[in-house]
Amino acid sequence: MKKIAWIGTGVMGNSMVSHLIDAGYPVSIYTRSKAKAENLKERAAVYDSIAEAVKDADVVISMVGYPKDVESVYAGDQGVFKCAKKGALCIDMTTSSPSLAQKLYVMAQSNSLRMLDAPVSGGDIGAKNATLSIMVGGDHGDFEEAGEFFALLGKTVTYIGKAGSGQHCKMANQIVVAGNIAAISESMYYAKNAGVDPNIILQAISGGAAGSWQVNNNGPKILKENYDPGFYIHHFIKDLTLVEEEAGKVDISLPVVHQVLALYRQLMDEGYGQLGTQALIKAYKKNNDSNN
Repeated sequence: MKKIAWIGTGVMGNSMVSHLIDAGYPVSIYTRSKAKAENLKERAAVYDSIAEAVKDADVVISMVGYPKDVESVYAGDQGVFKCAKKGALCIDMTTSSPSLAQKLYVMAQSNSLRMLDAPVSGGDIGAKNATLSIMVGGDHGDFEEAGEFFALLGKTVTYIGKAGSGQHCKMANQIVVAGNIAAISESMYYAKNAGVDPNIILQAISGGAAGSWQVNNNGPKILKENYDPGFYIHHFIKDLTLVEEEAGKVDISLPVVHQVLALYRQLMDEGYGQLGTQALIKAYKKNNDSNN
């Protein structure tokens, strides 16, 4: 059975690596905060460095925060590219920059390693339930080899194309998410102020053309004022900023992304970056209150 090194045990990574451990794979873990791997240390080896975690691994999988973290993990002085054994398959599942994914693919090859970019969608619920959507870029043969791991983590696994394509797909995914979370927030704010029960409205629209993951999962949270993070605001700001950067490279305008990103940046400035994306409703409330 292949040995797996897992890097990053945050909100999603912790659940994801647990599925691999449960399936019987020998797993070694590196995470910057060992407290985030406390629940895993009796079932997997938790190391103090990337070098220790990856040295014998056949597969290295990362799920970290930002593009700069991805680059550090792989291309740093004591990163994966310098410490992993030759021929290992590297899979970055972080939402990151398409151009960085392409750069790391080339660097991996120069170090006799292989690289896939495989960002995911589905949030903490998808990670816990192994129902994530996984979007993969890189060589098709490597994608097929990674299929046994992807099958334990997600429900929809799609090969998109060459290196960087998985990240481009995730950018498209986040554009849709931005529109949806804004729409459900706006809808619930409208219903409440129109004098009708938003709970009944939510139930009514969920079964029609407006039905979506955001309606079913974040709609109830919005109404309960439950802003616990399934996906952090500060991470979504990172994602939408990447979308805008990529759009700029091909000289196109994305007005929905631009507007939603501005609202999230407002919340970030107000100290709400650690809340879940459903807290967008707070921006609608504040902006309308200030206009009245």
